[in-house]
Amino acid sequence: MTWLFDSHIHLSDPTYDDDLSSILTGMEHMKIKACCVSMDCSNSRRTLEIAKESDLILPFIGIHPECANDNLDEMLSLIEDNIDDISGVGEIGLDPTYIQTEEDKKNQQQVFESLLSIAEKHHKPVSIHSRKSLDDVFEVMTSYSTKNALLHWFDGNKKQLRKAMDMDFFVSYGPVMVYANDKQTLLSKTDENKILVETDGPVRFSRCFEMKSAQIGFIPSVVFCASKILNKQYDEMTSLLEKNTTNFLGI
Repeated sequence: MTWLFDSHIHLSDPTYDDDLSSILTGMEHMKIKACCVSMDCSNSRRTLEIAKESDLILPFIGIHPECANDNLDEMLSLIEDNIDDISGVGEIGLDPTYIQTEEDKKNQQQVFESLLSIAEKHHKPVSIHSRKSLDDVFEVMTSYSTKNALLHWFDGNKKQLRKAMDMDFFVSYGPVMVYANDKQTLLSKTDENKILVETDGPVRFSRCFEMKSAQIGFIPSVVFCASKILNKQYDEMTSLLEKNTTNFLGI
C-alpha cells in the first residue's frame, strides 16, 4: 500500500492540541505519515511526546532561526539523548527576518551550523528553512556532506532551483502551489526524484483554503495538483512521492 507523506508540518504547535487525537485518526484513515518538525527545545520535547502516540509521526527536532536564542547546548543534548528515536533534525536554517544586530546574525549562523554538524555526525536528514537566505544556505552547505537535506517550502528562482538540484537537495511544495503559477512553474522544472510535498501547518493559506490553518488533510489536494502539472496519474504521483520521501528519510 502506498503512503502519502507530509514532509513538513508543525503538529507539536499548540494550534493542534485540541484536535490531535482526531488528526492522528484521520492520518490512519488517509494513509498519511508526517515529518513533524520543531521550533525550539520545549517544542521539540512536545514533538517527541507526540511521536510516542503514533508511529505515523516522524519526529524532527531542532531550533528554528526565529528561535536562535534558545539554548543550543540543551538542544544538542536532546538530540544526542534521543538519536535513536528521531527521524531527523529540523526545522533549522537561516532567515534575515529575525536578525536585528550583527550578533543575531552570528548566533543564527552558529546554531544552524552546529545542528548541521550533529545531523551529519549521526547521518540524519535535515529540514531547512531558507526564506530570503537561499544563497547563504547554499554557501554553508558546501561544508557539509549530508545529502539528505530538504529545502522546505522552496521559494527561490529558477537559477536557485538548478543550484539546489546540482547540490542534490530535496525541495518541497505546499498548498500555495494549488493556486500560484510561479510555484507550479518551479515544480515543473524540479528533478522528479527530488520533489516532496508539505503543508507547513499551522500556516494559513488563502484562495481555495479560505485562510484556514493548514491541515494534514490538504496533502491529497497538493498531490493531485502536482500530478496534473507533471502530467501523471494520481497513483503514479503518490508512488513517486513515497519513494522520494523514503529516500530523503533514509528508510
